[in-house]
Amino acid sequence: MKDLAPELAQRRERHLYRTRIAIEGPQDTIVTIDGRSYLAFCSNDYLGLASHPAVVAALREGAERFGVGSGAAHLVSGHTAAHHALEEELAEFVQRPRAVLFSTGYMANLGIVQALAGRGDRVFEDYANHASLLDAAQLSRAKLVRYRHKDSFDLEKRLLQASGGEYLVLTDGIFSMDGDQAPLDELSAVASRHGAWLVVDDAHGLGVCGPDGRGSAAQQGLGVEQVPVMMGTLGKAIGTFGAFVAGDADLVETLIQQARTYVYTTAPPPAVAWATRRALKLLVEESWRRERLQALIQRFRDGADDLGLPVSESATPIQPLIIGSPDRALAISEDLRASGILITAIRPPTVPEGSARLRITLSANHREEDIDRLLEAVFGACQQRGLSA
Repeated sequence: MKDLAPELAQRRERHLYRTRIAIEGPQDTIVTIDGRSYLAFCSNDYLGLASHPAVVAALREGAERFGVGSGAAHLVSGHTAAHHALEEELAEFVQRPRAVLFSTGYMANLGIVQALAGRGDRVFEDYANHASLLDAAQLSRAKLVRYRHKDSFDLEKRLLQASGGEYLVLTDGIFSMDGDQAPLDELSAVASRHGAWLVVDDAHGLGVCGPDGRGSAAQQGLGVEQVPVMMGTLGKAIGTFGAFVAGDADLVETLIQQARTYVYTTAPPPAVAWATRRALKLLVEESWRRERLQALIQRFRDGADDLGLPVSESATPIQPLIIGSPDRALAISEDLRASGILITAIRPPTVPEGSARLRITLSANHREEDIDRLLEAVFGACQQRGLSA
């Protein structure tokens, strides 16, 4: 039996060891850890819905109506009226004919690729894609081909070199570690010319960008014809848990019949689906949340520019401060925590070597004074550790 201790020790020596924190209350801009309050800038709860009283009440109501667990897979007896209603409302929201729920975004991505590709096919992926998309290609047994980040010309070159089988083009809508956006209009045109499926993981775009928060494809004016496969998560801007895939009826039926991560797993708790319906309604009705979020993003970026902080180009709630070395990123994160600000240091292999960072994320629940406090604290910590523009 393999001795695991040396590898763990090596991770510690390289400043790559990851530790968990235990939040003692609800997700919000202020969180409690070991009895101390922290101003948090590392959650994906972009619209501040995770602890919204109406969503909490809907979860309670859903549990009273449907119980806690679903009891079985969707195709056995786990598919409830709550799940079905949510699928219909999600499809209407993203303006696709149908949608199907998955337990997580990771499982949705695995299911999509496994159902649409296999041996003899090719999956083309952006170099900055989320790990779930890369794993999906590898597990499908299709040939994985990587193209340069957001480079539609490089994608086309690689498609021209390919022959035989089905082609899938996979991309994040908004890239989770850099906060930049994929050129979906360009990628769609290339995919269409080569008869390829375009699959967009819009985990970080849904709810945040586009008309009514419908996501990256809607922001670029693309419908189901241009983006035939859209994956969205429910645990970020929508504030609950789970994921869905939206597209035409044949796509959704194919996933229901063939996606192993749908067929062979227990359905999500129906109470969560019930709560998600309420969160989705709030997302649509309360457009001020997106407007406020954009104002806070601009305030942060203006302040970072004034202070000379090396923040990556991003118009989204994801504002990466590139540090470089894992030890320095970890040290700055710890300095900030000592001052009452919680931002996690993101290190390899999540990001490439030499690009360890603070992944700063903003929420509509943050206040202007929170942003100002963040900027002051980050600037001081960076100066203390010898990091400057």
